[in-house]
Amino acid sequence: MDDEAFEPPNDGTWELDTTHNSKPISWFMRSPLVSGFPRGFAEGLARYGLLIGRYDVAVIGGFMYAQTLPFGAGGTATSEQMQSRVATSARAFAERFWREDLARWDEVVKPGAVAAHLAVEAVDPTALSDEELAAHVERCRDHLETMIELHHRYSAPSLMATGDFLAGALEWTGATAGELMGLLRGTSVISTGFATVELDALADVVAASDSARAVLASPGDPQAMLDALTADPDAGAAARTYLDAVRYRAIDYDVGEPCAGELPAMLVGAIRAAVATRKFGPSGDGDAALTVIRARVPAEHLAEFDDRLHEARLANRLRDERATYSDGWAVGLARRAVLEAGRRLAARGTLADPAHAVDADAAELVALLRDEPGPAAQEVAERFRRRTTRTVDDAPAVIGPLPSPPPPVEELPEPARRAALAVGAAMVNLFGVPDTANSATVLRGLAVNTGVYEGPARLVADGTDFDRVRPGDVLVTRMTSPYFTVVLPLLGAIVTDRGGQLSHAAIVAREYGIPGVVGTREATRLIPDGARVRVDGTTGEVRLLK
Repeated sequence: MDDEAFEPPNDGTWELDTTHNSKPISWFMRSPLVSGFPRGFAEGLARYGLLIGRYDVAVIGGFMYAQTLPFGAGGTATSEQMQSRVATSARAFAERFWREDLARWDEVVKPGAVAAHLAVEAVDPTALSDEELAAHVERCRDHLETMIELHHRYSAPSLMATGDFLAGALEWTGATAGELMGLLRGTSVISTGFATVELDALADVVAASDSARAVLASPGDPQAMLDALTADPDAGAAARTYLDAVRYRAIDYDVGEPCAGELPAMLVGAIRAAVATRKFGPSGDGDAALTVIRARVPAEHLAEFDDRLHEARLANRLRDERATYSDGWAVGLARRAVLEAGRRLAARGTLADPAHAVDADAAELVALLRDEPGPAAQEVAERFRRRTTRTVDDAPAVIGPLPSPPPPVEELPEPARRAALAVGAAMVNLFGVPDTANSATVLRGLAVNTGVYEGPARLVADGTDFDRVRPGDVLVTRMTSPYFTVVLPLLGAIVTDRGGQLSHAAIVAREYGIPGVVGTREATRLIPDGARVRVDGTTGEVRLLK
């Protein structure tokens, strides 16, 4: 595979994905991603009878690209199949399929995923023979593919109710998408962090313990501080519980990025911030906001507005839960195994550096562990260099013909229109960013949460940068995954280049109750690291102060 060539797998339209990865995809990730992502997505699309037939992904020139294919494209569906698809779409809303999906998620799928993760986590890669480690690497690769598929099987269920609410409410009220999404605030607890219970419990113990507070107050190596905290007679048990919960959790979508446990300075900062102050999440102004917005709804649509809002609030948590309990955990477990393979292969001289192992695929790592033919150390090192020195700015936005707009809703069969409007509203508010001009000192994006915050900007280009985040920082980044929430106790505000009101960064800012401005397009280019900025979550402006 030529990692430099932007050669697509077919002649269709391929669009660069800028919402999941800001850098090239590691070699270990590529096979499970390309296999699991479209398979899961297709299942969700079919369940809801959507007229999008497939959402395929490919790694082109090292980067993730996506291709959207209409159902029945190229005459691949009969008229009977098309009628059945449309009928399914109508049933999905009439029977509220997302309720059944949510119940199954809670009762079967999520517990099953957790059990599968814990079974993999129970294996200590350092205790395995080379042959056993090779088998464990294969197991982690397969587990990762399964969890990527699971994540995207629930993409449609996680968005349909919210998209349906937005499609109707935007028309009926004249409110902005940000105002409407504010009505969902408080319905996605997972978005405030996957270990908030454990962190709060630890903070309570530390606050009541002189010895534990002394550990946190002492200067020195962050890892040594964490070790001392786990050995503390008062806080040790709570510290171990918290660290066990976060140690192998990814903070990005790729095994090439560190897990939370590899960023001790970030964890120490999060614990200190949790002890020093409490963030109680979103403010209690939701009822007043709802009253104002409901007053704009024409009487004939009021019952429908209330119903759609209720359903969106019900399903909203699935958006971040599906990721956090699937590949957000599996990525970290795979990284643990891959780095252990890298440690052994580097010790033999088979790899130049243990960290390079993420840029060999599973089959290559297995071959190298077995002393069978595989890529040379120099080749893997070059893959690593290319991946870590390029960004999406180095890749073309579109390969192939320019994408065609979707057909007008009026041209679709009447039973398919509601779903099409819901999907359209969701997509626009996932990826759409404003085109208002930025200046050297003022950037404009989409406002998330009211309130104004001033603080130092902390530019985060990749996962390793999270270790530089300090209490009170303004996170400035291209985009975020649902997994970065371990750093939330440190943040005063969030600013992103990419993403709309349905992006993970927007959801997290709303749920955590901090100002956010998303979709500025240029924040990471125009805001220097460490510069003082003012983030206005009401106007959507970010002002560079000095």
